[in-house]
Amino acid sequence: MTDTNEELATKIDIADWLSLRAHLERGGVIVVDPLLELAEVGAALAADEVQKVQRWLSSSLLSKPSIEQIQKWDADKGKIFNCLIISPYVLIQEPTPQNP
Repeated sequence: MTDTNEELATKIDIADWLSLRAHLERGGVIVVDPLLELAEVGAALAADEVQKVQRWLSSSLLSKPSIEQIQKWDADKGKIFNCLIISPYVLIQEPTPQNP
């Protein structure tokens, strides 16, 4: 993990969908697949690593929320996400269940 990744990892927060929805209105929400590390994605965006980000986008590891996702989350406004702000974007990721 690079220094930037480590620094960004400390900035990952938890937010509910109701709090995040305002960012959706301005097109700033990006969904990060659980296969990726949130801090790594944030570091790549901050460093403008276009090829890496394009690869994630083309393989659907990064995406804008779909209409189906938005409807599902609107029905469960208490839905919790891990989030990381890399202005102007808010990266969100559904938490993965921890192994016992």
